[in-house]
Amino acid sequence: MQTIHYFLAASLLFACTGKKDGQTPLTTADPVSLYNEIRCEAQPNTLSAGEKSAGWTLLFDGTTGTSWHGYNQQGMPDCWTLEDGSLTMQSIGGGEEQDLITDKTYKSFALSLEYKMTQGANSGVLFHVKEDSAYTFAYETGPEFQVIDHENWPDPLEDVQINGSNYAMYPPVEKPYKPMGEWNRLMLVVEGNKVTQLLNGVVTVAYEKYSDDWNQRRNSGKWADYPHYGNFDEGHISLQNHGTKVWYRNIKLKEL
Repeated sequence: MQTIHYFLAASLLFACTGKKDGQTPLTTADPVSLYNEIRCEAQPNTLSAGEKSAGWTLLFDGTTGTSWHGYNQQGMPDCWTLEDGSLTMQSIGGGEEQDLITDKTYKSFALSLEYKMTQGANSGVLFHVKEDSAYTFAYETGPEFQVIDHENWPDPLEDVQINGSNYAMYPPVEKPYKPMGEWNRLMLVVEGNKVTQLLNGVVTVAYEKYSDDWNQRRNSGKWADYPHYGNFDEGHISLQNHGTKVWYRNIKLKEL
């Protein structure tokens, strides 16, 4: 953490999230500084004057699905709905269904959003997703910030599958998730090939795409059966629908 204005930054983070140190980020863009640019006390789904001046844009206004569409579809799929100022799923059963993706594509960016889960929920936030009819689901191409109530998931999970992980690649080094029914704040910082994941102000995962370590994990596990996973350096951001209910709001992005 930067020493300049340390007490102000620390007080803000503690009030919003209970911030503590986690894994060291790899990006040159400081994830903690980016995290502090978002004003947690602001009205949901709005941008403060400071956020606007810092270059943040709003990807969800709380009342419409503008800026989003179904993967390989046009418009909002029927399995998604707007509820209490959030994007959420109407699906049941726990099976993979239609994912949402941004209309635009992004390369280097910081993404901030809040999510809240029902018991046993499973979802994820993906990036660098390639939209193409050759693929059925966004996860076939885009790395995933895992969002899941792993404590109540019916099947055993590995650490690379729990909340805050880079799904099926990197386990979280910290587990700063909040109790069921509370809003969590997720931040994803992507700077070229360097990726940092934060949950409630704590770095849970930091990795570099195409590094020797990344290639070994990518080629030896689940993604060995998905030849185009992680191969795209620009793409859509996706909210995953895994047939369980998760609410997403306060979706803000800053291009780096």
